[in-house]
Amino acid sequence: MKVSAVVFDIGNVLIGWTPEQFFDAKIGADRRQAFFDAVPILAANAAIDRGSPFPDTIVQLVDQHPDWEAEITLWHTCWLDMVSPEITRSVRLLRALRRQGIPVFALSNFGAETFEIAKARYPFLAEFDQHYISGVMRMMKPDPAIYAALEQSSGLAPETLLFADDLPENIAAAAARGWQVHLFVGPQGWADCLVAQGLLSEEQAQ
Repeated sequence: MKVSAVVFDIGNVLIGWTPEQFFDAKIGADRRQAFFDAVPILAANAAIDRGSPFPDTIVQLVDQHPDWEAEITLWHTCWLDMVSPEITRSVRLLRALRRQGIPVFALSNFGAETFEIAKARYPFLAEFDQHYISGVMRMMKPDPAIYAALEQSSGLAPETLLFADDLPENIAAAAARGWQVHLFVGPQGWADCLVAQGLLSEEQAQ
């Protein structure tokens, strides 16, 4: 089936998402593990991705876990340091597809406010034809509703969508709807997929 649009996840596909590495470097692995065990920081981040306000969520978490105020505050003040680095070849692939006139969409679990922060650091995030951001839509992958919303908004049949994501559960949910999918483990494999689909030449996919 001919691909009508290519859909990118963002975290760990176009830019890194490495909170564990950041905190290991900042406070040490043992302290980071104790922090993650004691404070539901990842659950709070998921709430932000579902649409909860970024600063308010962090303040509430500090109120609930005052002994970890310094570490929780780092999640807010140093958030951009966790969204790093740019995966440069993936960005080149995004731009190569656009040069070929192929629509490219972003479908990402990302907070509404944190996405705007990331977009200021990484201007290529503004280059998509359409953005489907969980914090704006108030629904998250792998909930089938977010995939259905993209289908409805774009007017494209599921089988004409090619989707790359680094999480198997997100890929499985898309495949269950009939999307063409690629489990992202690195930019070379994604480039090979785009070439195999006839969307880019070998030269264009470098």
